[in-house]
Amino acid sequence: MSDERPRVIAVMGPTAVGKTWLTSQLTKNLGGEIVNADSVQIYRFMDIGTAKPTMADRAEVVHHLVDIVDPDQDFDASRYSQLAREVIARLARQGKPALVVGGTGLYLKAIFHGLFPGAPSDPIVRQRLRREAAKKGRGELYQRLQRLDPVTAQRVHPHDLFRIIRALEVWECRGQPISVLQSDHDFSDRPFLPLKIGLRRPRPELYERINSRVEKMMSLGLLEEVRELLSRGYGPHLKSMQALGYRHMVQHLIHGVAITEAVRTMKRDTRRYAKRQMTWFRRDQEINWFHPSQKEDIVRLAGRFLCGLNRDAS
Repeated sequence: MSDERPRVIAVMGPTAVGKTWLTSQLTKNLGGEIVNADSVQIYRFMDIGTAKPTMADRAEVVHHLVDIVDPDQDFDASRYSQLAREVIARLARQGKPALVVGGTGLYLKAIFHGLFPGAPSDPIVRQRLRREAAKKGRGELYQRLQRLDPVTAQRVHPHDLFRIIRALEVWECRGQPISVLQSDHDFSDRPFLPLKIGLRRPRPELYERINSRVEKMMSLGLLEEVRELLSRGYGPHLKSMQALGYRHMVQHLIHGVAITEAVRTMKRDTRRYAKRQMTWFRRDQEINWFHPSQKEDIVRLAGRFLCGLNRDAS
């Protein structure tokens, strides 16, 4: 029997690999609309540091889930999954291809495989851990996570206090690592049939692109963008302001770190982030890997995939 689930094309890969360019080529050849899967492009006023599609890009092709919340609003993968699935289902009813594009692995997993349904929580434990972080520093909690749940610690950035605290909270409530609980969940919630296209480049090539992108962001006014965010009252403690580039500019503006040092560490941390992204994506055996220059091969594969939808529907 044919698989009648809506077919979705997903373009994924590390930051600066070329997802935006490749997606523009796909939409020119295949039509459709883009669904953002970048966890920072959802925020308003954060444009330069997120390499957000320009207004000209969005005038040419419809982009969904960009600029949907303010930087101080709560937003998580569960909410993202709900919104993204609604958009994809609506596009399917309209007969339009959906191209999901981004590098946030958890968001992509949330769309195509569902989310871990939950783990025990305790607000008292959570508040205590937050007080510990404020008193001892997030590094202390991250080191504890490395001892108790090294699998989760490898996936979580040392600056991601929200997820560090959540993992430690689960450990204290359940006596088990959250990674063990997640591995027991089979992520069988699969409402769509995806074609996963992964983009990768040799590491030296990718790192050169990352360094160039950081320089471009600075020339476009990243520092001024962060200064404006702070003047609007969006403080450095916010989850959004901990994103790459934003926290580095905050270090310069608030803590007096030299701008050359802030840029250097921004490049370094972005390269490290790209490495973690690739580690995440390599675990997904459904991804078809290409160099971005293989545009014709990608378009051909995507076209055949979508034609399969037409044959199944006929």
